[in-house]
Amino acid sequence: MGRFASTAALYEHLRPPYPSEFFRSVAEKLGLSTQSSLIDLGTGPGLLALGFAPYVGRIVGVDPEPAMLDAARRTAASAGHALTLIEGKVETLSPDISFDVVTIGRALHWMDREPTLARLVRLVARGGAILICASFSVTDGRNPWLDGYNDVRRRWSPAKLWEEAGRGTRTHRDLPAFFRGSAFQPTELVTVETSHVVGVEDLTRRTLTYSSSSPDALGDNVEEMLRDVREHLASFSGNGVVAETIVSTAQIVKR
Repeated sequence: MGRFASTAALYEHLRPPYPSEFFRSVAEKLGLSTQSSLIDLGTGPGLLALGFAPYVGRIVGVDPEPAMLDAARRTAASAGHALTLIEGKVETLSPDISFDVVTIGRALHWMDREPTLARLVRLVARGGAILICASFSVTDGRNPWLDGYNDVRRRWSPAKLWEEAGRGTRTHRDLPAFFRGSAFQPTELVTVETSHVVGVEDLTRRTLTYSSSSPDALGDNVEEMLRDVREHLASFSGNGVVAETIVSTAQIVKR
């Protein structure tokens, strides 16, 4: 079973969402049309692939986790979008396919750098772009509950898994280092900020969508961690909800 198998049923609904304005802004920036093709690597439940679906003519999602692909398949069917799904990784894709846009969300740090960069050379069509995307709670103090929330997660997460997951933040923070020496380099950054309210129970159970605090990682400690998270959030909630400010980003990477 893969590291995200036990999170698939929760991931789509509980992770910080990408707003519709994000997809529209990126599509306008890249000039996407129904003639454009897009492949989403590490697609998970298809959040990025399906978000861009109205702006392109063909979408493909790739993921090594069958449970995630099942979730993406259900969501695509519900939304009425044609989404081709492939079980695998970037290095296992056919060398003969290419796309105008290659999207990578919360998956870049799980990819092996050298084979990934080598495969991207042919996977990205001439004139095409890579999008490194993320959506997360802002850390500038406008989410006053966040530090304590993460402290609870850290206390309950196995140390090795917490460190592995931390690579994601470091990788996104220094994308030039990931692409250094390759045919690609980061260019423009698209940023969209939104605010919403999220239910305390949903925010509590969001912890289970992260690899370091997934049901599989925590085992018998799931309910104890959830109890601690609820207790922490209680002082920040009103009527059972918590305010959250989210920033969604797309780093455009080109040859």
